[in-house]
Amino acid sequence: MKISTGKFILILLIVLFEGFFVTSVKAGGYASEKKPGKAGGESSEKTSEKAAGDASEQTAEKADGSTSKKSSVKVPYDYSANIECVKEPEKPLYGGGIVTGASAGGKKLAAPIKGSVLKVDLKKDQHYALSAWLKLSKGTGNITAIIVPPDGKFITAGAIVARSDCWTLLKGGATAYSEGKGDLFFETNSTAEIMAESIALQGFSFEEWNAHREEVVAKERKKKVQITVESGGKPLPDAELSVEWVAKGFPLGNAMTKEILDMPEYEEWFAKRFKWATMENEMKWYSTEFHEGQVGYEVADKMLALAEKHNISVRGHNVFWDDESHQMDWVSKLGQDQLKEAVAKRLKSVVTHYAGKVIHWDVVNENLHFKFFEEKLGKDASGEIFKEVAKLDPKPILFMNEYNTIEQPCDLAPLPTKYIAKLKQIQAYPGNKDLKYGIGLESHFDKPNIPYMRGSLDTLAAMGVPVWLTEVDVTKGPKQVEFLEEVMREGFGHPGVKGIVMWAAWHAKGCYVMCLTDNNFKNLPVGDAVDKLLDEWRKVPDKPKTDAKGVFEAELFHGEYKVTVKHKSLKEPIVQTVDLDSTKSAATISC
Repeated sequence: MKISTGKFILILLIVLFEGFFVTSVKAGGYASEKKPGKAGGESSEKTSEKAAGDASEQTAEKADGSTSKKSSVKVPYDYSANIECVKEPEKPLYGGGIVTGASAGGKKLAAPIKGSVLKVDLKKDQHYALSAWLKLSKGTGNITAIIVPPDGKFITAGAIVARSDCWTLLKGGATAYSEGKGDLFFETNSTAEIMAESIALQGFSFEEWNAHREEVVAKERKKKVQITVESGGKPLPDAELSVEWVAKGFPLGNAMTKEILDMPEYEEWFAKRFKWATMENEMKWYSTEFHEGQVGYEVADKMLALAEKHNISVRGHNVFWDDESHQMDWVSKLGQDQLKEAVAKRLKSVVTHYAGKVIHWDVVNENLHFKFFEEKLGKDASGEIFKEVAKLDPKPILFMNEYNTIEQPCDLAPLPTKYIAKLKQIQAYPGNKDLKYGIGLESHFDKPNIPYMRGSLDTLAAMGVPVWLTEVDVTKGPKQVEFLEEVMREGFGHPGVKGIVMWAAWHAKGCYVMCLTDNNFKNLPVGDAVDKLLDEWRKVPDKPKTDAKGVFEAELFHGEYKVTVKHKSLKEPIVQTVDLDSTKSAATISC
């Protein structure tokens, strides 16, 4: 769903800068140390500083004095984000990047000045990470960052809720597909003026951006493991091994529909690929009690049994949906007392029925866009529902689940700062402090803004709870496959993301947005792309063998593996499952 931002009152930033600046930081892990620095020999010349009320200009040279050579030193990406509203802004990330001196020497900008635009030199085919500390001159309101690349298209690069009594960090970005002068400015829906400090715009080539992902994958998704093979208590050298991923590791799943119950080919196709699943509709209130008092879980129970047969973990989706348009007619007509009673019955019924059988609960779905239960039962309805779900089923992680938080920065309802504020409100409800929380991001994309996606994930991950992409899909178009792969790689390559579930459940009459197979369960191009990623993220070495000490050592993705051992001394192959998930790095197989 796309939502227009409407008409903003433009109160634009404040200062005019021109120039070009490259900062180099030594690569040392996938995240920077929050110590913005400049390369040796780098100089920055301040050409003018006008009085308050005028624009200022600043120029800089590259460290080596050259004008066009691409730096061979990689700049690590900084995944950090301060989600507190602070009295004094922090220093700019990357030393400001190509914005050299937006907060030079800790000085605040001569702001606000209306009608000003920040001029920047943009390179072709680069992702630009944007960060800025922002506040308003009065009250509270939304501030949106706009980047206009040389092609003239206006790109919403990020948005936050800002206050007048403290500074809030915005992280986002945009991609430049052409080279030349670009504009950066801010706008607000408030009558207040915008103040900005520590603005940074750091460019990364697509190769650098992908390298950041690979660094995260190497550190967060893989590890060096040892498999020792013994026979009669002694090492078995030169044993031939076959290693196959079978379970655990990074969760990558898909939605499923009730059609899977009657179609063995659908079941086979699904179970071969996915060990995590979400029922598309079958657990929802309107599927289990469409008519008042007629509660039935038969379909969902059968789907859960099928999942258990294949060792597939299931997310509970959902206890409630805050969208009035998805309430049954009988629910919409209830008065406050009657609705409160109905909510209590539904909650107890579904959570008790599936207690201990699901890994997550989407507790109140889409409660940033919609407020059915809050409007009927009070502003703390979500907090109370989270509390009661945890009482009945304490093991699963309890999720908010929302769309457009990382997909559409121009949709102001579910901004990362608003998501965090809502989650904090739920956590602050009496009795909720120690519950297990998760951040669910539906991830329904059209054309993804990858730098904005990463910056938003940075912000959300700073809450310190698991982040899952819960309903990933990309609308049909000529670049659907390319866009889906980019979204999946960005999620898999972000340290804060702990799981991905796609929203590509098969339907005979057509999928919701994205189908992976045709009706004969032959992969479509999107399905081939998913299979390619699955193969890549579960890849094992070719023809592994034990060394002279009976040890096989390799970098493997986290997971549970089936290992088959063949050796001339063995009458028949030995097959054993070994657990090499994130907490384990060694296993012994006895023949």
